[in-house]
Amino acid sequence: MRLLVVEDERELAESLRRGLIAEGYSVDVAHDGSTGLEYAMTEGYQAVILDLMLPRLNGFQVCARLRESRVGTPVLVLTAKDGEYDEAEALDTGADDYLTKPFSYVVLLARVRALLRRGGEPRPALLRVGDLVVDQAQRRCSRGTTPITLTAKQFSVLACLARRANVVVSKAEILDEVWDAAYDGDLNIVEVYIRALRRSIDVPFGVRSIETVRGVGYRLVDGCA
Repeated sequence: MRLLVVEDERELAESLRRGLIAEGYSVDVAHDGSTGLEYAMTEGYQAVILDLMLPRLNGFQVCARLRESRVGTPVLVLTAKDGEYDEAEALDTGADDYLTKPFSYVVLLARVRALLRRGGEPRPALLRVGDLVVDQAQRRCSRGTTPITLTAKQFSVLACLARRANVVVSKAEILDEVWDAAYDGDLNIVEVYIRALRRSIDVPFGVRSIETVRGVGYRLVDGCA
C-alpha cells in the first residue's frame, strides 16, 4: 500500500514516514502543496495524509484540484486547524476524513485503515440512481435539474448508499465509512441522517428511493412516484 504524506513540518513528516513504514506501508513525503498535488496526480497512491497550512498551495486547494481532476484517492486531512468551519470546508472540497493535531497515532492508523477499506481506486465522479445525481467531486446533489442542499455529513451518507446502489448497506457499514474511527456513540445516529435525507431527496419530489430493509440496513434505488 502506497501512502503520500503532505506535511511542511519536516520533523513531523519524518516521524509519520517512519511510523507508517514500520506498519508496512510504502510512504512518500512532500513538504509543500504544489509538490504534493503533483505526486498525488501522477503516482497512484492508495491514500493521502494532507496538512492544510502548506506553502505554495494550501490543503484545501490541493484537495479541490484533485477532485476537479477526477482523482478519487482517499484523503485524510491532518491539521492544527480545529474549527468546525475548517472541517466543513475540507469535507466540502473532497476530503474523506479530518483529524486535528495533536493527535493519537493509534487513531491515525485506525483512520488510515478505514480509508483503505473503503477502497483506494478512483471513484466515478458522478453517481446516478434514476434521476438522482450525486457528484462526488463537487459534493453536490440534484434530482433531475433541481439542486438539493445537503450538509456535509448528509452528503457522505448519501454517497455511501449511492456507491452501492440497489444493494443493502448496514448501519454499521455506513457508520464505518462516514463517521470517524473514534466515534463511540449510538448506532442509531444513522437513522437520524436517513430521515433527514428522505426529507431532502424524496419527500419534495414524491418519490421513495431510500428503502429500509428491517433488521439489515438501507438500500438506495430508482425511486418511483
